[in-house]
Amino acid sequence: MPHTIRDVQVTLTAPMGRNLVIVKVLTDEPELYGLGCATFTQRYLPVRSAVEDYLKPLLIGRDVARIEDLHRLMSVNSYWRGGPVLNNAISGVDMALWDIKGKLAMMPLHDLLGGKVREAAAVYQHADGRDLKELQDHVQAQLDQGMSHVRIRFGGGSEQTRASGEAGGNAYGGPGLGVHHPPEGALEGSYYDPQTYTRTTVEALAHVRSHFGGDIELLHDVHERLTPAQAIQFAKDLEPFRLFFLEDPFSPEDLGWYEHLRAASTTPIAASELFTGPNEWLPLISKRLIDFVRMHISDMGGLTPAKKVATIAEAFGVRTAWHGPGDCSPIGHAVNLHLNLSTLNFGVHELMPFDDVIREVFPGCPQFRDGYLYPNTKPGHGIDFNEDLAAKYPCDPKTIMWTQARLPDGSLARP
Repeated sequence: MPHTIRDVQVTLTAPMGRNLVIVKVLTDEPELYGLGCATFTQRYLPVRSAVEDYLKPLLIGRDVARIEDLHRLMSVNSYWRGGPVLNNAISGVDMALWDIKGKLAMMPLHDLLGGKVREAAAVYQHADGRDLKELQDHVQAQLDQGMSHVRIRFGGGSEQTRASGEAGGNAYGGPGLGVHHPPEGALEGSYYDPQTYTRTTVEALAHVRSHFGGDIELLHDVHERLTPAQAIQFAKDLEPFRLFFLEDPFSPEDLGWYEHLRAASTTPIAASELFTGPNEWLPLISKRLIDFVRMHISDMGGLTPAKKVATIAEAFGVRTAWHGPGDCSPIGHAVNLHLNLSTLNFGVHELMPFDDVIREVFPGCPQFRDGYLYPNTKPGHGIDFNEDLAAKYPCDPKTIMWTQARLPDGSLARP
């Protein structure tokens, strides 16, 4: 007899200081359930509604084994489809169904996906600084933990933006750098100057490469904060430092510029953090315009579409580097990790350190050791969820400031 869905529950929690959305799919067997990540930090309440008010009634009584069919059903049942709210809602259920399948098979998720091709995933974090000495110290701190990949940010920052748990914590674009006097009446926001940002970043990468040599892999994230022409020139300026990748030089609205970038620069490119649909990532992969795909797995709809993208990317020589910041729950990180362990074209895993509180709320978190992230061997994702403890860390509905990026004249820019 097939197992069927008895209930679908949503929990909102913020033990890491980021608003997380956790989905629990319960089955007709009381002890059998699955967990999934549906985290859309910036708009978590609509995701909860999408799951509880629409997907749950659609799913009750259906066979948990039919993951492909249920994913398609959830995607098209609203007729209009796609976008981060619906995709995250679907992801929560999708990851939970894969968790259940692993538990029924008594296999960790990576075995369901074809088995390990590596024992652990190489990781990276931000290292940054308000001056070159601080940056150098933060890079060294990463190397002392065994990491061989380091993502560089430089300049600006505030105590609030530096409270990230990483080596530093400066926001993108070096906030405040080069912004001397916005016009009278300029609105509140996270100000930065593109010219100062690119110049100081080149200087910072030159310093790091000169000091640490050629064995360290360097990464940098533009975060779509430049015009297309500025981004192309920036990629060319960075060629001497042999980056592992330059991330998101263009916004999703400027996809046509990738062909111009590929023709102009040899700097490896990672893209697609903000992508939510195949029409965005498929042309970049099939035309070999990028070197790494970097979608946020819950924003693209969960593990089911992500494993297909990884296979397509492999055929075109493109590697994976899934988005994995603090607004990805430990469940999402575990799914990323299992996919990375079973994917031949894996590139690198973005590390989010899990403190003691996180490990209490999410027992079974992946373990970081000497530059690598390791899963446990439990069936499914290998992670559980303490709902009672999670309730002690409510989500924060405050207005988000870092996405209110502004240029020196006060005009809004992309975040």
